[in-house]
Amino acid sequence: MLLSFKSRRVRVAGLAIGLLASPLLALMPSSATATRATYDAAGTSSTRDGVNRSDVTFCGGAGVILHGTVVAPSKITGRVPGVVLVGGAGPGPRQEYTQEAEAFARAGIAALVYDKRTIGYSKTHRDFSLLAADALAGVRALRARPGVDPAEVGLWGFSEGGWVAPLVASRSSDVAFVITLGGPGYTPLRTQTWYLAVHMRHQHISGSFLDTVAGPAAHLLDGTGLFPEADYDPVPVLERLRQPVLALWGEHDTQVPPRESAQIFERVLARAGNEHVTIRFVAGAGHNGHRTTDGFDHIGGPLLGGHPLGALAPGYADTMTSWVHQVADGHAPLSSTAAPPRQALTSRAASNGAWYEANGLQWAAIAFFLVVFAGYPVTGIVRRITGRAGAAPARRSARLLAATGLAAVAGTLLVMLSVFITSGQLNGPVLAGRPIPWLILQLLAVTVTITTAATATIAWRNRRISTTGSRIRIATVVAAGAIFIPWAAYWGLLAW
Repeated sequence: MLLSFKSRRVRVAGLAIGLLASPLLALMPSSATATRATYDAAGTSSTRDGVNRSDVTFCGGAGVILHGTVVAPSKITGRVPGVVLVGGAGPGPRQEYTQEAEAFARAGIAALVYDKRTIGYSKTHRDFSLLAADALAGVRALRARPGVDPAEVGLWGFSEGGWVAPLVASRSSDVAFVITLGGPGYTPLRTQTWYLAVHMRHQHISGSFLDTVAGPAAHLLDGTGLFPEADYDPVPVLERLRQPVLALWGEHDTQVPPRESAQIFERVLARAGNEHVTIRFVAGAGHNGHRTTDGFDHIGGPLLGGHPLGALAPGYADTMTSWVHQVADGHAPLSSTAAPPRQALTSRAASNGAWYEANGLQWAAIAFFLVVFAGYPVTGIVRRITGRAGAAPARRSARLLAATGLAAVAGTLLVMLSVFITSGQLNGPVLAGRPIPWLILQLLAVTVTITTAATATIAWRNRRISTTGSRIRIATVVAAGAIFIPWAAYWGLLAW
């Protein structure tokens, strides 16, 4: 998509929700440390391959000291434009963006790339405002560098940085321009659920399972209140952008909906009166602008965590550097939009605002199901021990109803939990477009539906011979089954 938990002191249920939410903003490739490039110790500089690298430190938001490297042309005559690279989600050490920084430097543009903060940033704590403060501090540090034109320093924001960089520019005139790569046009929540759907579809999953992940499961997560940045809306920020903007998406972006995001950028920036918005799509590129065949593989480039990052896609660096020089020369291109590529899936909002989607109502229903379905056998045991067990002709069907209902509700929550924990990498067998656990849950939901009707029918026909206690117990479990049916329909358990 993805954010800070209001409290870490949550018990079992809160912990499960935290695990569910933790990957929400990890929808972009996380950083790794193993790359082809190396840097000298802090405070030193080196020159090779026509590029000069100087390690720097600067003070970011909330007084955190950040470490970075200025990668600049080795021979500077006069002043050159500059760009600060704002990375995607994850730990983001500066080496992850070596290829971009060097491409800028070789084109005569100084680039500052820095390590992401380790204080106040984690999978369970995100604060875009704090990240924006870090990036703005980087802009001011680069503006102060000898040989850099302070009036022509802008931002490059990738993925999560596509939320952060516009936020910085909307707050400060120190930012001369904005480049986004894989910039999301939607909230982190909607972006993440689109990413999950695309990646699960790649595993041949389809149908109601994808709808449930993007709808009820995501909405339930959003309503916990533990992940407030999930609803961060980039539109109001884009409306305040006055700087020239270059918005790029890889042709094969599988982590941010490229066509929809580009349409939002184009529409909102035009409405805001920004006349210098260039929207382009990088052919043969994935989410990170690097070479790929389908968005799920990486071709060439340095290794990150033992896996190839992918070499820069042809034309990607040239598009950025030539655009920066046009802006720096006072000739920012007038707004234009390239034809967007085909998008694998259309994103969807987690909720359409219907009354039955209210999180309070959903949690109340879930709690009711768990208490009633789990309580039915418990109260039966208690009644037998105390000698109060009486005639209950619907006892067997009621037991089956309670068992299948409990398994269906608990299983649904656990399966959805696993989807978000694993970022959609279920790695299990898929039958008829459904993961096997989901097919089992759908079978259980059908069984609950049938046994609810059967239990109610048997209990009614034999109501005269049943004891009052038995009638109450059966009526309660039948009521839970009856409420379960529309709940299961909403959660996709009764949809193919």
